[in-house]
Amino acid sequence: MASREGKRRTHQHHENLVPLAALLSRETRAAKMEKPIVRYGEAAQSRKGEDYLLIKTDTLRVPSNSSSAFSVFAIFDGHNGKAAAVFTRENLLDHVLSAIPRGLSRDEWLQALPRALVSGFVKTDKEFQSRGETSGTTATFVIVDGWTVTVACVGDSRCVLDTSGGSVSNLTVDHRLEDNKEERERVTASGGEVGRLSIVGGVEIGPLRCWPGGLCLSRSIGDMDVGEFIVPVPFVKQVKLSNLGGRLIIASDGIWDALSSEAAAKACRGLPAELAARQVVKEALRRRGLKDDTTCIVVDIIPPDISQEPSSSPNKHNNFFRSLLFRKKSNSSNKLSKKLSTVSIVEELFEEGSAMLAERLRSGDFSKEPTTGGGGIFTCAICQLDLAPSEGISVHAGSIFSTSLKPWQGPFLCTDCRDKKDAMEGKRPSGVKVI
Repeated sequence: MASREGKRRTHQHHENLVPLAALLSRETRAAKMEKPIVRYGEAAQSRKGEDYLLIKTDTLRVPSNSSSAFSVFAIFDGHNGKAAAVFTRENLLDHVLSAIPRGLSRDEWLQALPRALVSGFVKTDKEFQSRGETSGTTATFVIVDGWTVTVACVGDSRCVLDTSGGSVSNLTVDHRLEDNKEERERVTASGGEVGRLSIVGGVEIGPLRCWPGGLCLSRSIGDMDVGEFIVPVPFVKQVKLSNLGGRLIIASDGIWDALSSEAAAKACRGLPAELAARQVVKEALRRRGLKDDTTCIVVDIIPPDISQEPSSSPNKHNNFFRSLLFRKKSNSSNKLSKKLSTVSIVEELFEEGSAMLAERLRSGDFSKEPTTGGGGIFTCAICQLDLAPSEGISVHAGSIFSTSLKPWQGPFLCTDCRDKKDAMEGKRPSGVKVI
């Protein structure tokens, strides 16, 4: 799945930047369309104190316009200390938003979000590693804007969509070397070694790990002592729910080591979000005990005409959400799209899991990107620093994609970000700068 090409909506808008007043008017008109109610609950039991979460329900796409609000839910499961988890919680959202061009409509903003998530994750990793700390963290980062859910992840903290008619779907990919063959192949191709811990007598025990360092994950933020082939490039998935809504279960591996996705969803059906999160944690502890930090966020995306919480009866709750299915976006007519919106369909708008930055940053409409500024200045697509024209290096230069793309065109990287990209791809030893 890590090498799958991104699938994106087929229609794109190519408008010029619009004045703030016009954008506010557009957002206000869009707000008249019915938006879902978002309710959430959280629960946790701590063993090592390295799980951290982020919940924000008042972030605005357009300043001073409450109708442009969206919600953010995230879990960061730290290892080798809590420093990386704390740093990521405090900085990742700002880095993602700074990578999105200004003046976009809501649809264009959502379309730019997957690539901005890649930039934000890599920038957060780069900044944390510059501190010289060896801690690392998973990151599962969820943005809910209306009926659209966008999820980005590195590591093994999972996000599950429960449509409660028996359809439970993972919106994330577990980046565990033990379970992910493609990630094992990528790590070894980039210069890492994958194997189990060897004890006296040559006996191998435990899960597959990456050496040096012994990390069980193939993607994370931080972990500067492990090697750059443990990358911060996230798997990203974006879906649009039907107007029947759905439930998200976001949790650290303390939950998923005890419960399958289906078991977690089943354990909390029929309960309101706050009680549901507690029930998932309770069920995980019942089955496995408190062997790790165990954290869960439950998010209910509810049709606006349903004023009460979900019934305490699982059967009634099932009838409420009834049989939502995935359907990939296609070149359907508007008429067909309207028909689909009245039934239980979840559209897959985007999915990409490649660890190659050149592949992840090449997609999208560059016509509105701040790649040039006054005086012919370029901007690094990762760290957002202004560059002189002679300093910017195209993300495509020297890559396998340069045969089909023009390497003198953007997006551009500064020298430090280019070095990091090459190190992640095994083209240059980790930590070595080119002079």
